[in-house]
Amino acid sequence: MANNSIIEQKQLLVDEVTAKMQASQSTIVVDYRGLTVTEVTELRRELRAAGVEFKVYKNNLVRRAATELGHEGLLESLTGPNAIAFSNEDVVAPAKILANFAKEHQALEIKAGIIEGNVAELATIQELAALPNRDGMLSMLLSVLQAPVRNMALVAKAVAEQKESGVEVTTEATDEAAAE
Repeated sequence: MANNSIIEQKQLLVDEVTAKMQASQSTIVVDYRGLTVTEVTELRRELRAAGVEFKVYKNNLVRRAATELGHEGLLESLTGPNAIAFSNEDVVAPAKILANFAKEHQALEIKAGIIEGNVAELATIQELAALPNRDGMLSMLLSVLQAPVRNMALVAKAVAEQKESGVEVTTEATDEAAAE
């Protein structure tokens, strides 16, 4: 009777990890061995501020969840004490925070992860960490989208100014205004 209860509890944990992996845009496995309690608390605080959940699960339970989801490539990194960062919204945030923290604290080791449903090795996670965060990417996209409108406004302004001054408008003048 007691064994059935333990098995049910473990299955509930496997289901929890499976659900978190499925819902997560970015799941990153790290080895936190050697970090002090203060350092782990600091890391948790940074991750929580970015909307990232950071939990420790038994490797065996994570292996089962990864196998259920077809992420067998993650199994080899599930050795030793591990913690997992789950992000449901921002793909870049956990990679960036963990990579920056690992630079300052050599004890933290990023092992592998699952990025948008695909198993990712350390190199992929480091490349992801080098990208700007979601807000930075949106800002870059906005500036790219604004450039043609801004150039058109400058051309229209130059044409209007030339007409006011009585100068004949030529294509060279509008090209010069667009280049500014």
